[in-house]
Amino acid sequence: MAVEFGLLGVIEVRLGGRTVDVGHMRQRCVLAALLVDVGRAVPVDTLVDRVWGDRPPQRTKDTLYGYLSRLRQALRPAPEVTVARRPGGYVLDADPLSVDLHLFRDLVTRARAADGPEAVALMRRALGLWRGEPFATVDVPWFDDQRRVLLRERLAAELDHIDLRLGAGDHGGLPAELAVKAREHPLDERLAGQLMLALYRAGRPSEALAHYQELRHRLAEELGADPGPRLLALHQRILANDPALLPPDPAPPAGAPAPSPPEAAPPAEVRSTTPRQLLAPPAYFVGRDAELAVLDKALAAQSGPRATLPVTVVCGIGGVGKTSLALHWAHRAQHRFPDGQLFVDLHGFTPSGEPADPGVVIRGFLDALGVGPGRVPAALDAQAALYRSLLAGRRVLVVLDNARDSAQVLPLLPGTPGCAVLITSRDQLTGLTAAHQVTHLTVGAFDPATAHELLAGRLGAERVAAEPRAAAELVGQCAGLPLALSVLAGRVTTNPVATLTALTEELRESSRLDALSTGEDATDVRAVLAASYRALDAGTARVFRQLVQGPGPDIGVAAAGSLTGLGPAGAHQALHRLRTRHLLQEHAPGRFAGHDLLRAYALEVAAGDDAEARAARLRVLDHYLRTAWAADRLLLPHRDPVRLPPMADGVRPEEIPTHDRAMAWFGRERPALIAAVHLAARHGHDIHAWQLAWALTTFLTRRGRWSDVAAVHATALRAATRLGDTAAVNESYRVLALERIEAGDPAAARERLDQALSLAASSGHTLSEAHTHLALGWLYEHTGDRAAALRHDELAVGLFTRLGHRAGLARALNAVAWDHVQTGGHRQAVARCEQALALQEELGDRRGQSDTLDTLGYAYQQLGEHTQALLCHERCLELHRALGHRFNEAEALVHLGEAHQALGDREAARRCYEQALDVFRDMEVNPARVAQTRALLDALG
Repeated sequence: MAVEFGLLGVIEVRLGGRTVDVGHMRQRCVLAALLVDVGRAVPVDTLVDRVWGDRPPQRTKDTLYGYLSRLRQALRPAPEVTVARRPGGYVLDADPLSVDLHLFRDLVTRARAADGPEAVALMRRALGLWRGEPFATVDVPWFDDQRRVLLRERLAAELDHIDLRLGAGDHGGLPAELAVKAREHPLDERLAGQLMLALYRAGRPSEALAHYQELRHRLAEELGADPGPRLLALHQRILANDPALLPPDPAPPAGAPAPSPPEAAPPAEVRSTTPRQLLAPPAYFVGRDAELAVLDKALAAQSGPRATLPVTVVCGIGGVGKTSLALHWAHRAQHRFPDGQLFVDLHGFTPSGEPADPGVVIRGFLDALGVGPGRVPAALDAQAALYRSLLAGRRVLVVLDNARDSAQVLPLLPGTPGCAVLITSRDQLTGLTAAHQVTHLTVGAFDPATAHELLAGRLGAERVAAEPRAAAELVGQCAGLPLALSVLAGRVTTNPVATLTALTEELRESSRLDALSTGEDATDVRAVLAASYRALDAGTARVFRQLVQGPGPDIGVAAAGSLTGLGPAGAHQALHRLRTRHLLQEHAPGRFAGHDLLRAYALEVAAGDDAEARAARLRVLDHYLRTAWAADRLLLPHRDPVRLPPMADGVRPEEIPTHDRAMAWFGRERPALIAAVHLAARHGHDIHAWQLAWALTTFLTRRGRWSDVAAVHATALRAATRLGDTAAVNESYRVLALERIEAGDPAAARERLDQALSLAASSGHTLSEAHTHLALGWLYEHTGDRAAALRHDELAVGLFTRLGHRAGLARALNAVAWDHVQTGGHRQAVARCEQALALQEELGDRRGQSDTLDTLGYAYQQLGEHTQALLCHERCLELHRALGHRFNEAEALVHLGEAHQALGDREAARRCYEQALDVFRDMEVNPARVAQTRALLDALG
């Protein structure tokens, strides 16, 4: 079977006409790097440089050898192809003409040596080998250089081909083709001359002369030069209507009769035609019921004096299925448009190539509507007017796929309400709303169930059911993006021995975007995402790269302002631009997030500028730390503060004025703050890591999020240890011990607190020692060792007194009071509580007051003074709710219920126990607490 290697487009291998799977993108790069020098040795270091540039992986050569081994396996069915190690490096031996790049160069050389029809045929065959940009979707410096060289060779061959066609009198389709090329190469005089000649021969001399003037002005403005003598001579000959410029008459075949005199041509007229230009509907279409209903309503026929042209923009991230949705609906609804359907791909975000020119599109539509060439006006405005006139009074659906911006779309809109326009774009095209009634329909990624349905539709339900875990993982890796799911399904269906499990393993081992690469611009996920990125202006592109340094699943405007250094206003504008291009989603007011695969792509492009990434990362960590520190001061103002590191330039922490706002901010930012702790530790910002954990502690413990407490302080402990910060290490030991107490693991809690106490004593850190004694008292109270609890709490009282630490002293006095309650010393408990409350009221320590009131109420209850107990517990509950301390709120409800029960109000007690259970269920608490509260409720009957 013949083997063919493709480099002039996506990198591919075909064997006997069928595509061979030669692995992910990086492995195909190794193949391409060898094929460029087919039959010649490529040194290993050169191969590494070609494939990875300045970003080689760890264990580079092992990775390279693995790729070469897998390539040998993939090419084994082609025995004439070998990959071998030679003294000078690695060699891929194959027929050079089996590689389209080398075949292209061979055909061009032969064409330039031939003439007449043979030269035309050879050049046409050479250009027909191109399937897109060379090495499409590969973004490595060596391949970029090769691509530029090859594109120059292609342009030269195209211009040679055009000269050959013009020489043979074949100019019919050249004006439109050359107009596109002239926009791509606006200063190329040879190309300009070809376009002028083609226009002249097409009966459009005024346009030929206008193009000359446009080029002349451009050359003067940009280069300070005039057109060359050949172009100037052509301009003069067109002005003179030189008959030598007319195409040569084709020679009649030998023996053929002389042609009859030409008859007068009939007048150009418009043929009555009904265009049916829709592409085929998608073979696998699932879900989108809500979106289809929106389209049914938005594009319904309108009538009456106030009827307007219905226009709907279907927008969303690249690869999300906008075109599939549009085509599915258009075919389903084509009976509504009996006068036809027009369709065009506007190439707004095509990975290679330029957006379609509206003028070229209109001429195509006019042709589809039956307008003869002689009837088409020269000016674009006149063409657009004729287009609108032809659609007036008709019911035609116009589908404008993959639009770049509003300017591209506006000339293509009909002028009367009988028609309907369905547009797909990655941009929201907000400019259309100024003059048209537009419905915007944003298409999102599939949910897991719909994504699974699409995968089953592509692969067959039985195959998916045979590997359910792998199928679920593939769905997760694709993050609901239909294009990604289709790519993976295609890889399985084109390889009979492939399994879903093997594919999931490849996804784990390599970059997801590598595994989702097809090598074809239209379906390669990386290429599709890159097209959106490359359409951004430089400032917005920089923000896109920077945002990936944000630690959380989403980001707010204020944090983005610090991360980018633009401030809130500048960041908001950039976020808005990214949102309108669907490179971000605003899933809640002021909260922005990107699709998982977009984040993976952003990480790739951000890797090229480490300094930019480091600066953005430090700014966002500073933002979260400064804001969290200030918010925590509002929650627990009498907590021992920490000294923050210097703040980077460009950081603007949020201003949070009240306790309630602080709780709300922590609630919104909790996922980002937790992720920031780990991000800081990974990148060597250890001070940020432990201080962020410190700032989170109050909020997390109040909300009973003990697993989060454990996670952040495990990271904080390692960071503080690296710093050698004894106080910080002690803080994390104590917090981790409290988490273990709540988890019902007193042995682990004791181990951490013993470590903390030993470290505090050996380092002479008396304040840490006092806090640790207080924590040990809490531990022993939980384990029932009342004497040990009292001993440690009294030691804490002594140390806080010696330090003059009044807030700590009040807390320790309350702890001692609780110890007395547990051992029957109720009057002693009341006295200690009154001492503590006096200090806390003087300090304005509401958090301390709430705890002390709970102890005081419990002491009164044991003394039988239930009315006093009730008042204390009601005030305690009020404070805990105001502070947002959910865990203590539940405990206060239990104690309040007991007070109501003691006073004989069983219904009030029942309400308290039920409310406490509701709070406990929303938290991570020791099941024993829930069981105890349930028992109190059940005892009421």
